Amino acid sequence: MGFLARLLNRPGAQAERTTGWFDRAADEIETAAREFADLDDARLREEAGDVFASGTAKENLVRFCALAREVSARALDERAYDTQLKGLVGLLTANVVQMATGEGKTLVGALAAAGYALQGRRVHVVSVNDYLAVRDRTWMKPVFDLMGVTSAAISGSLSEEDRREAYRAEVVYASVTEVGFDVLRDRFVTDDAEIRVPERDVVIVDEADSVLIDEARVPLVLAGSASIEDADERIAALVEALTPGVDYEISPDHRAVSLTDAGTSAVEAELGVDLYGEDSSTLAAVNLALYAKTLVHRDVDYLVSEGRIKLISASRGRVAELQRWPDGLQAAVEAKEKVTTTESGEILDQMTVEELVHGYATVCGMTGTALAVGDDLREFYDLEIVPVDTHLPVVRIDEPDRLYTYQESKERAIVEETADNHAKGRPVLIGTSSVAESESLAARLVDRGIDVSVLNAKDDSAEAEIIAAAGRPGAVTVSTQMAGRGTDIRLAGDEVAEAGGLLVIGAGRYLSSRLDDQLRGRAGRQGDPGTSVFFTSLEDELVTRVPEIQRFVSEGDETGRIESKRALQLVEHAQRIAEGENTALHRDTWRFNELMAKQRELVLERRRRLRTENDGVDELRERLGDTARELDEKHSSELVDRTLVEVMLFHLDARWVDHLAFLNDLREGIHLRTFAREKPHEAFNTESIRVFSTFWTDVLDDSRTTVEEAEFTASGIDLASHGLKRPSSTWTYLTTESAFGSDIENIVKKIRR
Repeated sequence: MGFLARLLNRPGAQAERTTGWFDRAADEIETAAREFADLDDARLREEAGDVFASGTAKENLVRFCALAREVSARALDERAYDTQLKGLVGLLTANVVQMATGEGKTLVGALAAAGYALQGRRVHVVSVNDYLAVRDRTWMKPVFDLMGVTSAAISGSLSEEDRREAYRAEVVYASVTEVGFDVLRDRFVTDDAEIRVPERDVVIVDEADSVLIDEARVPLVLAGSASIEDADERIAALVEALTPGVDYEISPDHRAVSLTDAGTSAVEAELGVDLYGEDSSTLAAVNLALYAKTLVHRDVDYLVSEGRIKLISASRGRVAELQRWPDGLQAAVEAKEKVTTTESGEILDQMTVEELVHGYATVCGMTGTALAVGDDLREFYDLEIVPVDTHLPVVRIDEPDRLYTYQESKERAIVEETADNHAKGRPVLIGTSSVAESESLAARLVDRGIDVSVLNAKDDSAEAEIIAAAGRPGAVTVSTQMAGRGTDIRLAGDEVAEAGGLLVIGAGRYLSSRLDDQLRGRAGRQGDPGTSVFFTSLEDELVTRVPEIQRFVSEGDETGRIESKRALQLVEHAQRIAEGENTALHRDTWRFNELMAKQRELVLERRRRLRTENDGVDELRERLGDTARELDEKHSSELVDRTLVEVMLFHLDARWVDHLAFLNDLREGIHLRTFAREKPHEAFNTESIRVFSTFWTDVLDDSRTTVEEAEFTASGIDLASHGLKRPSSTWTYLTTESAFGSDIENIVKKIRR
């Protein structure tokens, strides 16, 4: 990639300036590698400590690549390929590296983490779940040990003491949510000894496109326990008995539902209320129950497991363990399914995944599908992409899509294709978009006498074993989204290769072409033969975004297959629409979130100075006047100052909670400013700045009132007895999509009002 490529700003072109030298440095790396090969382990560890001590940036990278090759061979019996070393250089120069499935990203990430650590940096390697974080650190520990780098892994099961100890390691593996929740908890500590995450320096993001783009808008929430929000089981039962089309109607876009006149009359007669009178709470409860009944689907949007509602991640096809809906809807679905109602609480703080990542000094990452979101990575994170060729040529055959009229005809065709290949001894992997679809296809295959392994959100306990066995002769595996599975599918011998290798069948296009590519990439790894093909129907959720495609229904043959090229183009058009909508939402969310993030940093800095330097105490003393002087006469100044800090910390935290609530409400209705010819983002910023301008003044005023009204004893002020109670416990969860309210959250708010 030369001047023209950079001029065109093609993804990967800008990164060429920092990694372009690598392909010309093979001899230098090999020469240095021979030097390291002659050293024993102890001497090699010493050399690792000095590898970045002198020399130019390029010279140091060359020597580290040579060291990394020797260490990987000695510690893991895996001699790093040139392609892996190029990926290593890409990470160490703060880029996103694109490497195909099966090309050894786990090793590359570990070597990069060690490289940063040997430069005196603290590194977090974040993945999509605890399982991968613990597995990868355990797997790569010999590499770190041989280089003299300390490493640890964070998981939800760690005790507080073990968690703090783990964060002290030079390289820490953790899921992005675990780190985010710990950062949120640290914002409310009153003692430095309670801090979990000491600093955020370098982050290496595994599945970077998924974390940085797909999940960027997902807010991590810290809540203070408040109450159990009950949903009326009688209302749930009543709504369940209503008849579609008679008692209620669903909007054409399937995003809203409302009672008809007949439905309103039936509900009012049963409950003995006037729904549109003064009893608005009953109307809200009915509408939430109706929404839960009609637009939130079991085995698609959530599971019922172990007596709890568990949401399913749309981008991963697996349980989102810590995720929940807004409390009203959560309670309505729990009532619908007759399970125990969970705790609700006041939001103490929240932070998007994107804001968490922006808190690191250096960001880099790796994934198999980065180029498709190159513009997004550049816009939102100022990151460039280093595309790395595969170690061996890809010989996978990607067949054209097959389009069918209805879901039924599509599933029949998938079963036939699977049965034909199964009979030839060829392994088949079927990727689906939902638990319900995976179970439907599995049942059809079992009816044909075919043994099937199913991997979905209901049971992923044997995930690694199922995926590892998916390359055996005649194996048939049905799985929801493959992103983040973290296990290669290896072909089991020549028999499978001769049969054509792994056949990957996509049961419909995903909302993102990257997810399609991640599924395709399971076939043809490391030069293996393989084939991929997608089966789509006009009833697929994605395809319904282009209504004009319905005119092709009559063109299906006896199997329901549609051959029209125009129809296939419309499927791709629908996918591009979905991708464009996601980028627009991402951009919109960040523009609204950016100011809030800056305000939070100001508050946190004020909180830090107050906690560690007593900054602000003099201002409060000045406001208290004679009251402060009287306190000094009766008590030591040290006790008075400590108490004033405690009071101000409480009111600062409480004021931030109020400000968050204000911002959420402001965001919900800000689009109405367009009627006054105002720009929503500018209006939001203006209002937010206006209210925030009195933040510290409000904290001082509230603190003065507390000190003047509360009883000051020999131990200070008992804030709890004065009604100033912190939550008895805190808990964390992921809410849905947007920091200022997803479609579901906004609907819930409107229903309640």
